[in-house]
Amino acid sequence: MRVDFVTKEYPPHIYGGAGVHITELVKVLRNRIDARVHAFGSPVVEPGTFGYQVPTELEESNSALQTMGVDLLIADALAGADLVHSHTWYANFAGHIGSMLHSIPHVVTAHSLEPLRPWKREQLGGGYELSSYIERTAYQAASKVIAVSNGMRNDILRSYPDLDPGKVEVVYNGIDSQKWRPIQEPDTVRALGVDPDRRSVIFVGRITRQKGLPYFLRAARELPSDVQLILCAGAPDTEEIKLEVEQLVAELARNRSGVVWIPEHLPQHKLAALLTNADAFVCPSIYEPLGIVNLEAMACGVPVIGTATGGIPEVVVEGETGWLVPIEQVQDGSGAPIDADKFVSDWAEVLNSALASGKLKSFGQAGRVRAEREFSWESIATRTIEVYQRALGD
Repeated sequence: MRVDFVTKEYPPHIYGGAGVHITELVKVLRNRIDARVHAFGSPVVEPGTFGYQVPTELEESNSALQTMGVDLLIADALAGADLVHSHTWYANFAGHIGSMLHSIPHVVTAHSLEPLRPWKREQLGGGYELSSYIERTAYQAASKVIAVSNGMRNDILRSYPDLDPGKVEVVYNGIDSQKWRPIQEPDTVRALGVDPDRRSVIFVGRITRQKGLPYFLRAARELPSDVQLILCAGAPDTEEIKLEVEQLVAELARNRSGVVWIPEHLPQHKLAALLTNADAFVCPSIYEPLGIVNLEAMACGVPVIGTATGGIPEVVVEGETGWLVPIEQVQDGSGAPIDADKFVSDWAEVLNSALASGKLKSFGQAGRVRAEREFSWESIATRTIEVYQRALGD
């Protein structure tokens, strides 16, 4: 079986969970099937992996048009594949066109949904209408749609009510628990500006509306004075949210010590050391299909405090591996809390309760066990091949 993957992200160009998912899944699948990768830009040089640049004629165009130009080049290159598997709207157009052109099934993995990210209009302008059109068209025509959580499956069917529920299947994201493991390196932590002898909570993620960082920064005002705040946060979506985060961080730094902001993308080993050193990992997302970052933290033996939304409750077990913060959300697709002040207050309350619970270590150990047992890439690969077989049989 030859399966061609289409993706915007692939090493060395990874900036989100979708890129991690594809990288790890392909690594395992290549031991079982002929898996080829078609990626945007210049990916790592390896057999069966190909890169595609934006056509010269579109270099000054809207970014959505640039994406479509790359996708057309990829669609042509899918000849000979038995099945095409695309990830995110950036790749969905190539998968859809390639499926029609070469008469092969198209499987889509949903890592996010355009209708639930209306703030993308801030980035893409009219291109958001194109990205939404591409995603909707690809999902409706796909042979199978893979959701990375049951919560994500519900979001897909709510966003696209004409979709046949029978073709939407759940396959979780995974974690390499040998790579992501507890790493006790106080010198590495100290070199990054963190005091390994003080308590700390850590956030890891891009600065986007969906990650909910501004809400967490407001809640962090209530943290005990001895707790450090570690922010591995970069790649802001817009200047507006970048400025908002900068102002909130500056305010915290004026009123407390131990506020450490690391904007660059850290090497995995250093990030694992930071996670291991932390007392708790925070995931204040208001939209999160699953959250690989939560799995990475759990695999490093860190308890997780996350918003009770999307796929987070399927990863973080309340009262066993972490804590969940309640949220009531508006139904306009943004995921914003109905009462932002209450959401911030609830976050502050759960944070302080967790830090005072005496359960941080035992919850972290339980999280490590859960990550190893339930989310291995070997099991995710097996489940994915089963979806391929059903798609080829339909």
